[in-house]
Amino acid sequence: MPRALITGGSRGVGARLAAILAADGVDVTITYRRSRESADEVVAGIRAAGGSAKAVRLELESTDDIEALFADGARFDWLVANAAASAFKPIERLSPSNLERSWQTNVRSFVLLAQRAVTRMPRSGRIVAVTSYGAQRAFPAYGAIGADKAALESWVRHMAAEFGERGITVNAVNGGLFDTDSFRHYYDDPALPDAATMAERVPLGRIGTPDDLAYAVRFLLSPEASYITGHTLVVDGGLTIVAPPYWSEVRAAQRESREPERRETTGEERPR
Repeated sequence: MPRALITGGSRGVGARLAAILAADGVDVTITYRRSRESADEVVAGIRAAGGSAKAVRLELESTDDIEALFADGARFDWLVANAAASAFKPIERLSPSNLERSWQTNVRSFVLLAQRAVTRMPRSGRIVAVTSYGAQRAFPAYGAIGADKAALESWVRHMAAEFGERGITVNAVNGGLFDTDSFRHYYDDPALPDAATMAERVPLGRIGTPDDLAYAVRFLLSPEASYITGHTLVVDGGLTIVAPPYWSEVRAAQRESREPERRETTGEERPR
């Protein structure tokens, strides 16, 4: 039975991935930072469905916590670095503490976890980092975590080159807009476009679900992806292939401009 470690598995994408992998027969360990109740609910749901899971509190800023995960010879076949946290502030307002904590949580923890996990992984081992479109695109108040996510994608390439001789693949999944607590927290700002407007700007016309991202991670963990490494798989409904003017807004304007013609062809009197 493969063993998977999923950081940030108490909610959102991490929770769905844990449930999906457990249903595949994987022994899942999820980590959480604050909400033990949520993590216990995820574990209980998996066990009720006949799967194997446990939850462990992990402070990603703590090297001691990371070391404790691998105490007593613990090993994992798959590592999914899903947890993330940072300060959503303009760059000029980021304090040294904001920068340090963001880097420790998002970047340093990934490297430390991979260092420890890889020494005990089989040749079919897998490492996946969950990043975001902020690694490639700049948008308001996302500088700290966006830069951290970009760093993760760079680390993925270096790890893939180094760990490849062991038969271990290392990849990233770069997500767009997903209906999670983090998405709702970020867009709960009256200065930003609302969720409906953002969904219209996605070529597929909707905000992603946790399943959309979780199944992409599952693919990279599967035997079918055994010859894919050092790659960043973009899962965003096409969000990062478009730019202003957005098709949704152009189509709306086109419909509006055709409205007088439509009224004329249907016999309605045009206003004079």
